Amino acid sequence: QVQLLESGGGVVQPGGSLRLSCAASGSIFSIKSMAWFRQVPGKERDMVAVITNTGDTNYAGSVKGRFTISADFAKNTVFLQMNSLKPEDTAVYYCNAEVRPPYPAIYYTHWGQGTQVTVSS
Repeated sequence: QVQLLESGGGVVQPGGSLRLSCAASGSIFSIKSMAWFRQVPGKERDMVAVITNTGDTNYAGSVKGRFTISADFAKNTVFLQMNSLKPEDTAVYYCNAEVRPPYPAIYYTHWGQGTQVTVSS
């Protein structure tokens, strides 16, 4: 079993910053990529940012230039630095990881429980 534990959500005023963290634990041989998604009620879960274990990153257009994803794959952790937050960034943010257990040699997708981010004055 693999668990992803997010932290760092909360309430912030527009223009403020938050830093999300996610730590993966459990039966992990390697992690191919880690990512952050977000979801608002009644809408689909959307990718915010992804980082691979080779260091490649990709961002949703709406957050490019404001959010930065980073990771320590040796510690199975991923971070999301969110700056210049806007009310439309309000959502539940989910951590995602593509994890290979010791056996079999297949990558599985895992999700965290989510952490609420609210941007409001």
